[in-house]
Amino acid sequence: MAHYRAAGSIPPKRHTQHRAPDGSLYREELMGEEGFSSDSSLLYHAGVPSSLVDVRAWELPDQSTTPNQPLLPRHLKLHDLFPGDGWRSLDAVTGRRLVLGNGDVRISYAVVGKTSPLYRNAVGDECVFVEAGTAVVETVFGDLTVGPGDYVLLPRSTTHRWVPTGDGPLRLYAIEANGHIGPPKRYLSKFGQFLEHSPYCERDLRPPTEPRVVEETDVEVYLKHRGDGPGGLAGTVHVVPQHPFDVVGWDGCLYPYAFNVADFEPITGRVHQPPPVHQVFEGSGFVICNFVPRKVDYHPLSIPVPYYHSNVDSDEIMFYVDGDYEARKGSGIGKGSISVHPGGHSHGPQPSAIEGSLGVEYFDELAVMVDTFRPLALGEGGTASDDGAYAWSWSGRGPRG
Repeated sequence: MAHYRAAGSIPPKRHTQHRAPDGSLYREELMGEEGFSSDSSLLYHAGVPSSLVDVRAWELPDQSTTPNQPLLPRHLKLHDLFPGDGWRSLDAVTGRRLVLGNGDVRISYAVVGKTSPLYRNAVGDECVFVEAGTAVVETVFGDLTVGPGDYVLLPRSTTHRWVPTGDGPLRLYAIEANGHIGPPKRYLSKFGQFLEHSPYCERDLRPPTEPRVVEETDVEVYLKHRGDGPGGLAGTVHVVPQHPFDVVGWDGCLYPYAFNVADFEPITGRVHQPPPVHQVFEGSGFVICNFVPRKVDYHPLSIPVPYYHSNVDSDEIMFYVDGDYEARKGSGIGKGSISVHPGGHSHGPQPSAIEGSLGVEYFDELAVMVDTFRPLALGEGGTASDDGAYAWSWSGRGPRG
């Protein structure tokens, strides 16, 4: 995040004394990326941010994966993962179920109704898409009020928690990187400003509120970090003597923010546009795109649905959020579905969808796509939600049937 912000109380010059009204010294913390060589922020704490009084292991939600072998396109029905009202006792950190993952990115799904513990992902940035429900994401930088269609970008090691605020379930689609997530570089100037051809800009990003000091002692913080568990991950709970939300002010270019998919301005053309025009974020080894309601191709002989294509370099993961997805009509895919189109398999619209799209001028659809450049394996949530039939939807018959 290359856009400077300042919030709360900070001294006139960095790395100089900043004192409380009682004369005590605030503690300055640098939170920065790439070893002091990239974006950072300076936070001023009332307490000592390094203090610990206890520690214990945290058993992470199941992070094991199974290779997609034999290689198949798949339909994962995420809404089947959380039946009934069991969501009421789940939270957005410990209640996640891993759907897909590789060495660059993990995709999880959660349906929750309870406040999460304080949480810090020390492995990479998180981009969490709010499918349904409302929440306040409380962070060490301040709060974000979020709802349906919001992306919540949380920089690596940002201490935060999710507080659901509605009566219904909070549905979250979590994309966790092993590095950083940000706007595509082609949207940005060399100084980090959004360029004119970008489908969104600085005005569309919602920063956190002013920070606030919480007076609590002996507070638990759940930490996900690198280790020797499945996926090279491990969990630890740190008990700290003072609440981490003790920041009186901060400034810099590294902080959490929210962006609503309704503020993404789609790029269209006379004939079908390729998926990169729908890109919204990127990370190391993957990109994130969104397909939003939009006018479609206006050439008199255009075919609005996509042509068949082979993703020779990537796996394509589409999460269907809302609307009527034209290319998948007749496949069984609906709201809450994921389609997995792995590299090595040519995919495209269902056969009947091609003729059915001719003459259509508008697509009413909302989907979030993740394309990875290394193969994705199935997490336990992916295996549990696989419909077992999608691979045969183009031919209309099962194996050798």
